[in-house]
Amino acid sequence: MYYYAFLAELHRRLAPRAYLEIGIRDGGSLAQAHCRSVAIDPAYVITAELDADVALFRTTSDEYFSRPDPLAPTGGTPFDLTFIDGLHLFEFAFRDFIYAERYSSTRGVIVFDDVLPRSVDEAARQRHTDAWTGDVYGMLEVLARYRPDLAVLQVGTRPTGLLLVTALDPANTTLSDHFDEILAEFRRPDPQPVPPLLLDRLTVLPPHRLLESDLLEVLARAADSPDAGVDLRGLITESVTRTLGADFAPATVSG
Repeated sequence: MYYYAFLAELHRRLAPRAYLEIGIRDGGSLAQAHCRSVAIDPAYVITAELDADVALFRTTSDEYFSRPDPLAPTGGTPFDLTFIDGLHLFEFAFRDFIYAERYSSTRGVIVFDDVLPRSVDEAARQRHTDAWTGDVYGMLEVLARYRPDLAVLQVGTRPTGLLLVTALDPANTTLSDHFDEILAEFRRPDPQPVPPLLLDRLTVLPPHRLLESDLLEVLARAADSPDAGVDLRGLITESVTRTLGADFAPATVSG
């Protein structure tokens, strides 16, 4: 399944009240949204037909989230769904996740694009292949080590996979508190040390199987409250284990 089709299903079944997209390009992924949306990209050239109330910002995510009220375009409504597809470099994906979680609802879902490189060459920081993920895959190990409270699922969409992160805690500052040490460890020189388990995709969910489960309904029904994260992670684990098997229960890949 191509990732646009999967994103369309996320929008349809989660019915987010507000959507955030970082990295618009031609608007292909933004075209899947049907709610109030905030879209950020310093160099977007939209050719897709959009079907949402969209606030477009031709700026970087750093600049956008430095403004006094990043939720002003949504009337204060936090984001229930975020798609991170900016620069394919670890440090940018890392910062974008910190920003996105801070302004998400506790039942929100943050989706990374390009987390499943098919080769070490595709994962290079210096692009030298046609298809290119960069080193965004490093977020898997970071979340496993520093944020085990999150529910993290790898989804094998074409061409290079998605990472779904939920059971969010907007008040959690662990990643920002350890920002410098994380950046020092995970911004690595090429060739990238991509874990073999990631290249083999042994714990990656086929997208159709996730969509056939009741996981998205569990997320859509979840309460939006400060204490929702712990309960939600348990519900997600139960749903995935029951309908997809224990091998796919929320987890991340370590080196």
